[in-house]
Amino acid sequence: MSLVEHALVRPEASTTAKAVADVGRSHPLGATFVAGGVNFCIFSRSASNVELLLFDREDDERPARVIGIDPEANRTYHYWHVFVPGVQPGQTYGFRVHGPVYPEGGLRFDASKLLLDPYGRAVVVPKNYSRSAAGMPGDNTATAMKSVVVDPRSYDWEGDTPLNRPSSRTIVYEMHVRGFTAHPNSGVALNKRGTFAGLVEKIPYLQQLGITAVELLPVFQFDAQDCPPGRTNYWGYAPVSFFAPHQAYSSRQGPLGAVDEFRDMVKALHRARIEVILDVVFNHTSEGDHCGPTICLRGIDNTTYYILEADRSRYANFSGTGNTLNANHPIVRRMIVDSLRYWVEEMHVDGFRFDLASILARDSSGKVMSNPTVLWDIESDPVLAGTKMIAEAWDAAGLYQVGSFIGDSWKEWNGRFRDDIRDFFRSADNSVAHFADRFLGSPEIYGHKEREAEQSVNFVTCHDGFTLNDVVSYNYKHNEENGEANRDGANDNRSWNCGVEGPSDDPAVEKLRNRQVKNFLTVTMLALGVPMIVMGDEVRRTQRGNNNAYCQDNETSWFDWSLLSRHADVHRFVTLLIARRLMRDVQHERRRVSLNRLLRDAKKAWHGVKLYQPDWSNCSHSLALSAELPADELRLYLICNTYWEPLDFELPILTDTGDVWRLWIDTALDPPHEIVEWQAAQPVPGRTYQAGPRSVVVLASGQAFGEGHGR
Repeated sequence: MSLVEHALVRPEASTTAKAVADVGRSHPLGATFVAGGVNFCIFSRSASNVELLLFDREDDERPARVIGIDPEANRTYHYWHVFVPGVQPGQTYGFRVHGPVYPEGGLRFDASKLLLDPYGRAVVVPKNYSRSAAGMPGDNTATAMKSVVVDPRSYDWEGDTPLNRPSSRTIVYEMHVRGFTAHPNSGVALNKRGTFAGLVEKIPYLQQLGITAVELLPVFQFDAQDCPPGRTNYWGYAPVSFFAPHQAYSSRQGPLGAVDEFRDMVKALHRARIEVILDVVFNHTSEGDHCGPTICLRGIDNTTYYILEADRSRYANFSGTGNTLNANHPIVRRMIVDSLRYWVEEMHVDGFRFDLASILARDSSGKVMSNPTVLWDIESDPVLAGTKMIAEAWDAAGLYQVGSFIGDSWKEWNGRFRDDIRDFFRSADNSVAHFADRFLGSPEIYGHKEREAEQSVNFVTCHDGFTLNDVVSYNYKHNEENGEANRDGANDNRSWNCGVEGPSDDPAVEKLRNRQVKNFLTVTMLALGVPMIVMGDEVRRTQRGNNNAYCQDNETSWFDWSLLSRHADVHRFVTLLIARRLMRDVQHERRRVSLNRLLRDAKKAWHGVKLYQPDWSNCSHSLALSAELPADELRLYLICNTYWEPLDFELPILTDTGDVWRLWIDTALDPPHEIVEWQAAQPVPGRTYQAGPRSVVVLASGQAFGEGHGR
C-alpha cells in the first residue's frame, strides 16, 4: 500500500471498503487518485453544505452524478471530503458550495455557481465558456471551467531532474509560450503554434542564442476573458488555478493533454540544458473586485482567501486588479507552498519569478509585516531548497522593496537597474554615478546584505513596458489599441526615440537606434548580476509603442520570425555576448575565465577621458572602467560614451612585455566589425581610443584573451 493509499484509510473504517468509499480523508487536499477511486477534499470554514459534481464532458449542461458531502460524516474540522470508488484520471468535476450570502460580512456563497477545485491539477474550458455568466445570477454549469482528476505518478520522466545551474552562470530569457510560435512565419505546424509543443520545436534556436533559462509568463490556468470587451487576456496574469497548466497552451485534445505536454516541454528543455522558471501570480486571482465573477475561491471561502477592506463587502486592491490574496493566512500559505512543491516535485521546474511579490509581505489587514510567514515558509522549505526564487519586489499600491526584500536566498528583479541604465543611455543628467553602481551589481542597493552580486536580476526591458526596440523608437506610449483611450500603461518610460517618434526610413536614425540597442545589450550582459533579456529583443521586436500589450493576442505581441534575417546583426551581437559571458572550460578554468567572474573578483578602477579621473558631475555623460585579474592574466577596459560627440579616452598602460589592448566591441562600428569572435580581436594602436558618440567599447588584454572559447 502506498503512502497516499494508507493516508486514505481511516483506522475505524479499515475493515469495510464501503466506509472508506463513503467518508474519505481530510488530506491530501484536492483530488487524489489511488487504487480503487479518488479522494476529493476542499477547505471551507463557513460553508453549510458542499456537493461534488462529476461530468462526462466539459460542456455538459448537467452533471452525470451529484455526490453530497455530508457535513457530519464527511467533514473533519473545516475540511470537506469524500472518497468516490471507480473514478479514474481524466474525470471532469467541480463543486457547489452552500452557505450564507452576506456580502457586508464578507460571505459570498452562491450555490448556483460551479466552482473549480483550488487544488485541481488540470482544468478544462468549454467552448462556450462565459466569464459574465459566472458573475450574474443563475446556474452557469454548462459555461463554467471544470477541474480534472490527474495522476501525476503516471508520467515517465526518463531520469529527468532539475538542472540546478548556479545563478552566476544563468542567462534568463523572458518569453511568452503562445507568443513565441503563434506567428504564421514561425515555421511551426499550425496545430502546434502557440503551444508547449511549439516551444519544443524552437529549442534549437534558444540553444544557438545561448540562453540558459526560459522564464515563462504565466502558465497557470488563467481566464482569457478577464480583459476589455473584444480583447483577450494574453499575458495570463489572471489565474484561476495554481496547480493546473493553461489548457490553451496544449496542442493535444483531451482533459489531460496540457499536463503531459507541459512535462514533455520541461523534459526537452532540460535535455538541451535549459532551465524552466515560471512567472507565478500568488497576489490575486481573476475573480476581480466585488462585481467580479464567482469561479473558485470567492464561492468556497471568501473571507479566508482574500484580504477585505473594513467594509467587508469590498476587496483590498494592492494588486491593481481588483482583489488581493490573503497570502499570510495559514490556509492560503499552505496552498501557495503546496503549489510550489507540486511544480518542483511533479512538474520538475527549476525556479519561480513571483509577480508583485511584495504583496506576500502583507498581513490580513494589508499592513506590511517585518517577517512575513509565507515568505519564510517558502525560503525554509526543504523541497524548495536550491530552487531559484526571484521576486518582483514591489506591488501596485506603492510598496517598493528592491534591496530590502525579506529572506537570505531570494533574487530580485532590479527595477532601478532598468531605470538608471535607460537614463544613462538617453544622456540624462545625474546618471553616471547611478550607472556605475548598477554595473557593479548595485552595491548601493544590496551591499548591506553582503550577498553575491547575483541577488540582482538585471534587465532593461521585460514584458511590462516597451520592448528594447521601442525604448529607442518612442518617447511616449501608444496604447490606443487596448481600448482604454491610452490611459493604461506607465507614463514614465525613460525612453528616447533618437529624433523620430516611431518607425523611420532615415538611415541615420535607424543606425543610431541599432547602436543604442547594442549599447543596452552590452551593459545588460556584462554587468554583475543575473542578466535577463526579453523574447525578441535580440531581433528588435516591436509592439509599435504599446507598453501594456497584455490584451493583444496578435502580431503586436507575437515573435515575428522575419526579424531574424532583417536584424541578423543584432542577433549575432547578442549571441557573441552571451558566448563570452559564459566562457568556461573545466580543464583550463584559469585561462578561460568568465567576464562575470572577472568583474566580480578583479581589481577595478573608474576613469574619465583621463585615467583615474572619472567625471561624477551631474552633466557628465561618459565613464570608463578597468578590471584586472593578474592571476588569470586577463584585463578588461570598458568605455561608455553617451555624449553626442566622439571622445578620446586614455588607455591604461600595459606593463607586460608584448601585451596589447585588443578590440572586442565597439558599437559605433558597422556590422560585422562592432563585435568580433573573442579570439579574433585585433590590437589597438596608440595610447588613446576614440569612442564614437553614444557608443560602448570593450577592450581586453592578456595571455588568456586569445584562447578558444566554449560553454
